[in-house]
Amino acid sequence: MSKIKLGLSPCPNDTFIFYAMLHNKIACEGIQFEPVFADVESLNEKAFNNELPVTKLSFHAWLYLQDKYSLLDSGAALGNGCGPILISKKEMIDEDLITARVAIPGKYTTAHLLLKIFYPFISNKTTLVFSAIENALLNDEVTAGVIIHENRFTYQAKGLKKICDLGERWETETHSPIPLGGIFTNTSEGSEFHSSISRIIKRSIEYAWQHQEETMKFVKQYSQEMNETVMKQHINLYVNEFTLSLGKTGMNAIKNLQAKWLKLT
Repeated sequence: MSKIKLGLSPCPNDTFIFYAMLHNKIACEGIQFEPVFADVESLNEKAFNNELPVTKLSFHAWLYLQDKYSLLDSGAALGNGCGPILISKKEMIDEDLITARVAIPGKYTTAHLLLKIFYPFISNKTTLVFSAIENALLNDEVTAGVIIHENRFTYQAKGLKKICDLGERWETETHSPIPLGGIFTNTSEGSEFHSSISRIIKRSIEYAWQHQEETMKFVKQYSQEMNETVMKQHINLYVNEFTLSLGKTGMNAIKNLQAKWLKLT
């Protein structure tokens, strides 16, 4: 049995997706997976260093890495109503944002790409781990911030205000779901390896849906400040039909993102 490293985040959607394959609950085709947990921007950086044979990546990062990593049909975070949100402690208009200090969850996150697309005039940016952005706003360390993942379920309870739902704006303007991140194999591993990993991930997702109570025990081990309700909201939002298979709609959404990116580069 060959042992390979698998890059994933500790977020509920990733731990939900990968539980079965990390614990040999399904046919893994002679592969044993060793998890490498990191926030998505750290995983992006590892990919730029060509470190991992299989990994989660922001689609923004992958646009720079298409020669090194191949997109898998299963495992993606892509959908409707699940995009990043630009928030602040007080009401703000575009004029205020010109000079505002804005926190982003990573240079190569799709959240940052969407901010560049819709707010190209924002230039004073600071990079923080996604889970630190809410507190940075509350402590007046930054003026605005782009939140991702489970923070879309928690920011309002902390008194923070929405400036713009970047995913919603994307959907309105492109008429396509927002592609946030995907699972990729290193191109050096070859096409047979790529096909094998795609099959395994699909099985792992199907197992998770069929054994939710068992899978949730693993999810809880790695969740941040979430209660079970928020964890389940997170999974239901980010693990959807596109996670099982991108399909034509999903691939078109990624092409739309690439076209927007090309205009910026």
